[in-house]
Amino acid sequence: MISKKFNLLIISDRYPHEKDTISSSFVKSQVDCLKNYFAHVDVIALTPFVPRLLSRSSFMNPRWRRDAFAQDYEYDNVSVFFARYFTLPFEFSRRRRGDEAFKVVEKIIRRRKMHFDLIHAHFTYPSGYVGAKLKEDHKKPVILTVHEDRDGFLKEIFSNNRKIIYTWNFVDKIIRVNKKDLMEFKRLQIDESKLMFLPNGYSQDLFLPMDSNNARIKLKLPLDRMILVNIASLEAHKGQKYIIEATKKILNTRQDIMLYIVGQGSLRNSLQSLINKYGLQDNVILAGGNKPREEIPLWMNACDFFVLPSLSEGNPTVMFEALGCGKPFIGTNVGGIPEIIINDKLGILVEPRDAEGLAEAVSSALDTKWDADYIQDYAGQFTWDSIAEKLLDVYEKILHEK
Repeated sequence: MISKKFNLLIISDRYPHEKDTISSSFVKSQVDCLKNYFAHVDVIALTPFVPRLLSRSSFMNPRWRRDAFAQDYEYDNVSVFFARYFTLPFEFSRRRRGDEAFKVVEKIIRRRKMHFDLIHAHFTYPSGYVGAKLKEDHKKPVILTVHEDRDGFLKEIFSNNRKIIYTWNFVDKIIRVNKKDLMEFKRLQIDESKLMFLPNGYSQDLFLPMDSNNARIKLKLPLDRMILVNIASLEAHKGQKYIIEATKKILNTRQDIMLYIVGQGSLRNSLQSLINKYGLQDNVILAGGNKPREEIPLWMNACDFFVLPSLSEGNPTVMFEALGCGKPFIGTNVGGIPEIIINDKLGILVEPRDAEGLAEAVSSALDTKWDADYIQDYAGQFTWDSIAEKLLDVYEKILHEK
């Protein structure tokens, strides 16, 4: 078992803060389990620098605008720092992000006189690249978790980007959140012995079954409707337009359906226009985003089915959270989802971009008697505590080898 004399350094593309409690909350959930096994954990979140005067500018990435207000903070034995590096929303600037971020991270490490024994980076670029550079300078082992959705991951595989290839070759261990993508590393002749699969997980103290009516009352949702909930960023790859179209089809045969879409993003206005175009204002609600973390379990428990019509995924945390609440999952056959939804007692999967298929899946789900206890029991293997135990075994082996 890991000795509590060790210190852990986490490098992540982002980390929750007061103005954005959701982004990469799965990294924080993992840290919250791991911190109990280390003397201290430092987290450095790589944050593009945005002057506050520009934080309300519409051309800026919404997450960048929120990150302009991120403040360093501490809790328990964890210290969180936001490394603000200069970048622009253009490809030529993106290629420099890794080096710019590395410079800022090194300054924080020196200024704070950080001592760490192990580095764990989340996402390949720029965080994994920064982790690899830190290994080179500090001679400490580094583990990389590749969270990217499948489309983003394949783009990296075929990019011939020397910084990405350097990162994957130089880190000591690569964890991919789904099994099917491990074979893709062979294209680049990445050492197979350093590859492993470890899925995302969920916090069982937050995501557990509660009375559905009580959850609806707290959220002011109707008690007499069948409710679908989607929780995701409002971006094209999350596929919300298809579940909106599917809802229109379902309403041709029954009127007791409500769809709540929880999230924020660049497509909010276009999705609302689609809802208005179809006359679905009474049945499809954009419920807003950046909800308090403790509110998300209420949405999970208020629904009859959780829906995620994504076009691309790695292994979505919300899927595990829904299962942890005993809710059936209706989603798409992308990324690691079919590795988790392994039978029709857990949910129904359709192909992406298929509104007709989604409508049929929801209609079938409405006619199915679901066993919430079975779903929750199955989800138990994916708690963050369980995932952390497997991760600690990796840490221990890496530290022992070094």
